[in-house]
Amino acid sequence: MIERYSRPQMKKIWSEESKFDKWLQVEIAVCEAWAEVGAIPKEAIPKIKKARYNLKRIGEILKVTHHDMTAFLQAVAEGIGDESRFIHLGLTSSDIMDTALSLQLKEASQLLAQDIAELIDVLENKAIEHKQTIMIGRTHGVHAEPTTFGLKLALWAQEMKRNAARLNSAKNAISVGKISGAVGTYATVPPDVEQKACTRLGLTPAPISSQIIQRDRHAQFVTTLAIIAGSLEKFATEIRSLQRTEILEAEEPFAAGQTGSSAMPHKRNPELCERICGLARLLRGYALTSIENIALWHERDISHSSTERIILPDSCLVLDYILSIFASIMKGLQVYPENMRRNLELTQGLVFSQRVLIALIEKAITRQKAYELVQRNAMKAWKQKTSFLDLPKADPEVTAHLPQKELEPLFDYSYFTKHVDEVFQRLGLTDRKKAKAAEAEELTPQLL
Repeated sequence: MIERYSRPQMKKIWSEESKFDKWLQVEIAVCEAWAEVGAIPKEAIPKIKKARYNLKRIGEILKVTHHDMTAFLQAVAEGIGDESRFIHLGLTSSDIMDTALSLQLKEASQLLAQDIAELIDVLENKAIEHKQTIMIGRTHGVHAEPTTFGLKLALWAQEMKRNAARLNSAKNAISVGKISGAVGTYATVPPDVEQKACTRLGLTPAPISSQIIQRDRHAQFVTTLAIIAGSLEKFATEIRSLQRTEILEAEEPFAAGQTGSSAMPHKRNPELCERICGLARLLRGYALTSIENIALWHERDISHSSTERIILPDSCLVLDYILSIFASIMKGLQVYPENMRRNLELTQGLVFSQRVLIALIEKAITRQKAYELVQRNAMKAWKQKTSFLDLPKADPEVTAHLPQKELEPLFDYSYFTKHVDEVFQRLGLTDRKKAKAAEAEELTPQLL
């Protein structure tokens, strides 16, 4: 199902053709390495490099052998004749399959890194656009103090940058090859052949292996993808919450002609964000399976193989898919600053309670007493749904320390946004339109 929606490049990486192409690529690289060390005739290499396979024929042979590597090797051998005896010389199936799998994972990582870079760019542009768009910050789902929508998005962009670093680390962990024979002793294929073959393939030889590349590497990869999906779920959950009717501060795109419900024509549901949240759960399940694949019997068993045929392609396809969806959501995100302002003022100034608290403490009142005075008035404002400013102004215990002329300036939203520019500068987020305009202005005299 996911494969149907995933982008063509990622689907191609995990196609049967791509898998067998990479198997053949590894076999040829090993033959070239064998020729380089003089174990097979160099004149055999041109013909070996022309080796091909037929998918249909592999399927036919597989019905007999019930072993995909032997079916593949037989199909390749039928096309090149005598030189086929040099293919797979001294190797075991996992030498080819695990090394080829690393090539697929590396290639998939590069696509996912591009997805993440695109999303970071979208998030940063939106953050800059809404740098000063003030809104209420919420903790426990309850109004806390004002923040800006730009700060929220800048936070997401930074998290995605950490995810980019995690993915790069996972890509490095999985970008290894293994050409070391049946149980990793190099008895039938020497280490220098492995080194030469891996160099040709753009991989690093695993420093030591058994019959397989160790599955902690694959677990690191899949858990990294699950973490990235967890971040997307976090962002999508926030948009879902902000899209609730009684809040409606932001809303995922809703196209002309789109329907949200078969029964209720008014519905505009955050179904894309909900889809992201659901698929993130799927990736967490795959991560657990990848961790359970670490423990295998002795030099290996095959209990990991069946699950990896599902979890590795699917993890890449799913993450590629939801990264693409979320980038499109953010590009078309509907933001409602007027609703943000309306919600900000719902509690009629209660968001300034800490400002009054600090001002009282600065008047040499104990924190406990100051807290008591502010909370008493805040709770009264909450219950009576009245202006919070009016209550401390009428409370003689408060005004004894803070006269009205000192109280009123405390109720200023700019207090909460005074360091926003500094935060954006620290993140390297500048107004890109202005920067481009300034750059163009600097170039104009040179062009003239």
